[in-house]
Amino acid sequence: MKHEQIKDYYGKVLHGSDDLQTNACCTDTDLPDYIKSALSKVHDEVMARYYGCGLVNPAELKGMRILDLGAGSGRDCYVLSQLVGEDGEVVGVDMTEEQLDVANRHIDYHAEKFGYGASNVRFLKGYIERLDDLDLEDNSFDLIVSNCVINLSPDKQAVLEQAYRLLKPGGEIYFSDVYAGRRIPSHLAEDPVLYGECLSGAFYWHDFVTTAKAAGFLDPRLVEDRPLTIDNPEIEQKVGHIGFYSATYRLFKLLNLDPQCEDYGQAVIYKGTIDHHPHSYLLDKHHLIETGKVFPVCRNTWQMLHDTRLARHFDFIGDDSTHYGVFEGCGTTLPFDTTGGSDESGGGCC
Repeated sequence: MKHEQIKDYYGKVLHGSDDLQTNACCTDTDLPDYIKSALSKVHDEVMARYYGCGLVNPAELKGMRILDLGAGSGRDCYVLSQLVGEDGEVVGVDMTEEQLDVANRHIDYHAEKFGYGASNVRFLKGYIERLDDLDLEDNSFDLIVSNCVINLSPDKQAVLEQAYRLLKPGGEIYFSDVYAGRRIPSHLAEDPVLYGECLSGAFYWHDFVTTAKAAGFLDPRLVEDRPLTIDNPEIEQKVGHIGFYSATYRLFKLLNLDPQCEDYGQAVIYKGTIDHHPHSYLLDKHHLIETGKVFPVCRNTWQMLHDTRLARHFDFIGDDSTHYGVFEGCGTTLPFDTTGGSDESGGGCC
């Protein structure tokens, strides 16, 4: 039933981003110039049918194979197509026929616009909880991305389990979505407008962390977040005191991560060699790593840099032969800013 409601909402009710009734599915992030340039090459019809809540823009994508869950009209796929280059590949999955029609209509347009001999993008119709129904091999993607879609899924645990299956070892799912500060009551979860607007299907943030760990992603990392203002009095009245947040998480497929951030006296030095990030690299909200500076890290962070596509951009100091205890600062309180502020601290654990 939920699938049919969502397909109707995004295929028939919404005809463009102006039809949205809240600002939950809006991006309010300052975009770097290279992303603005990539977006400027995306077809106007594709842009008009965009309903995401953040920009899915992980670094170091050249040559990567990427899966986009809930690709919609293909906006993010066509941006990523430019970032992975002609030797990379982007596969988009969506269940809404009207959205896929828009995405597929402009495949040749974008290949020509990007100067590619052939398109490196393809779209598949399917459900993100049932990726095993599609012809996708285990351990075959470097990255999986998603933009304000997992909240719409009636089986979020299955989505994360399927993502884990499809990722290569050391790969990651990097995605933006809407989260709630408390569990959504059932009467709101059944409201078709609230669900379609990405509110009443939102994960309670603590349930998300638990579910991610159960799927195999043992140390979820929050990259950035902002509180959502609904700006619709009728909907604000319905949801009451529930706080909603747009947040980007990254989940690495790495074995043997610690349940807490453990200190083994390890450190890294960022070389400044990732494209468009010459001065620093933001691993997550609590790890902004300046170029050339010795940066102490826990063993989990070490693995996220050492055992992934990011390794060649870092020098590594120490090993895990001596344990010095847990990093201070790990906790279970609400991780999101309630004021829209940011944490630009130079080190420490999540």
